[in-house]
Amino acid sequence: MDHDISLLERIYDRFNARDMDGVLSVLADDVAWANGMDGGHIHGREAVREYWTRQWAMVSPHVEPLGFHRTADGAIIAKVRQSVRDLEGKPLRGQTHGLKDKTVGHVFRLREGKVARFDIQDAV
Repeated sequence: MDHDISLLERIYDRFNARDMDGVLSVLADDVAWANGMDGGHIHGREAVREYWTRQWAMVSPHVEPLGFHRTADGAIIAKVRQSVRDLEGKPLRGQTHGLKDKTVGHVFRLREGKVARFDIQDAV
């Protein structure tokens, strides 16, 4: 599991650094990725690129993993502190999307060393 955790830690590091290609390189071509802004899932690396491009033009999210554990079915859940600010670094007010400061669970399912599915759990 250590290699899998290192991979996920790298994803968080690269996401927070806005290194989109660094994150996309460890996603499966057909990844199913939770859409935290609008609900549902998007599919494929290019859809994730478009999603983050739109998200990062509106807000400045930061995710800090607090811990990881593997479930009985093989998924890895990261307990994550999510902070979302406006583009000037100020707390959000009156946003219309589903992003806000909170602690959530990020559920990763890996296939052949890449993220095949990502889900968000509200209760951790």
